[in-house]
Amino acid sequence: MERRAYPPGQHGPAQSRRKKQSDYALQLREKQKVKRIYGLHEKQFRNLFKRAASIPGITGDNLIVALESRLDNIVFRFGFTSSRNQARQLVRHRHVEVNGRIVDVPSFRVSPGDEIAIKGRSKDLLPVEASLEARTRPTLLEWLALDEKARVGRMVRQPARSDIPLAVQEQLIVELYSK
Repeated sequence: MERRAYPPGQHGPAQSRRKKQSDYALQLREKQKVKRIYGLHEKQFRNLFKRAASIPGITGDNLIVALESRLDNIVFRFGFTSSRNQARQLVRHRHVEVNGRIVDVPSFRVSPGDEIAIKGRSKDLLPVEASLEARTRPTLLEWLALDEKARVGRMVRQPARSDIPLAVQEQLIVELYSK
């Protein structure tokens, strides 16, 4: 099989001579990447950005911290599920408790000190057990604490941008929305 340095098709070689992407294209691609990673729609993302912009501090860092503080993301980070979509479904189906109360809103904002647990009868769900046993689950971050046996986790502190392993240039998103 022969590998060529350009995409297939009639216009393949011509695409390799195409101009570099515009600033807008780079900013839009970065925003779309973050939206897809966290599974958000445009309106949800825009509202989250507005809230992050109103908080004092660096807007890009505030945005990433707000995304990481969502309940569905925390459930995923604990390793209770193998994907954020699965975590979202687990929350929507009322299998997750925050501080002893059932929460079925994936966008619920988790605060430092909050205890997130899988509901009593739901602890033995097959997806939860499978993802906790899986070798591919994400490593637990230092701002989270987890008791695997009891299926209980706690957000120890508010994460800083440096604590979040996300290969994103959030400044491009800020520039996009500031137009």
